[in-house]
Amino acid sequence: MIRSARSAPIPFDPPPFYAPGAGAAWRSRLAYTGLRALGWRLRYQGLSQLAGPRGVLIVYPHTSNWDFIVGILAKWIVHEPIRFVGKESLFRGPFAWWFRWIGGRPVNRKAASGAVLELSRLIQSEPQFWLALSPEGTRSKLDHWRTGFYHVALTADVPVALAYLDYPRKEIGVAGFLRLSGEPNVDLPQIAAALSGHRGKFPANESSISFAPAETP
Repeated sequence: MIRSARSAPIPFDPPPFYAPGAGAAWRSRLAYTGLRALGWRLRYQGLSQLAGPRGVLIVYPHTSNWDFIVGILAKWIVHEPIRFVGKESLFRGPFAWWFRWIGGRPVNRKAASGAVLELSRLIQSEPQFWLALSPEGTRSKLDHWRTGFYHVALTADVPVALAYLDYPRKEIGVAGFLRLSGEPNVDLPQIAAALSGHRGKFPANESSISFAPAETP
């Protein structure tokens, strides 16, 4: 069942706009200043507090490189254990420290156990770990979403947070949470209802919230 930050049924009442408190860390305050300087606001009312210490956070739509910058600033503001993954080679070079500092974790994409099991184990590897993924997997137009996030959330038995970027409104936020049923025909319409109406920087590149028939879990 999806629930918003207020445990409301679909359609959701949006969470309030978020700002770090007076006692927040310097990075949170600096990131908030940067996000506001770009004209953006953050709608947020908790992640670990509402859904637990671990989960998969999907971000939609993903149509621009600017999405990463806005997302990192939002992550720093809320100071949540939100991670992302990258190929192992990124974490062996001179900038490995930087990738880890901003929340990156290496993943062996050629692991014999498969990427899904590898990511599931990664989520369980730390006391708090929310794995951020783009279900589109690319900034280009696709006819459907990739199923990786779905398999990972089911395998790790963790909830899915539904995050959005909205360029016309200059908003980023979390629209709600979903504990997957294992039935895409049940889950995807709920996800689409939660994320509908939010537009990326390049709307023509937004992908349909659906799975290809051959890839349906």
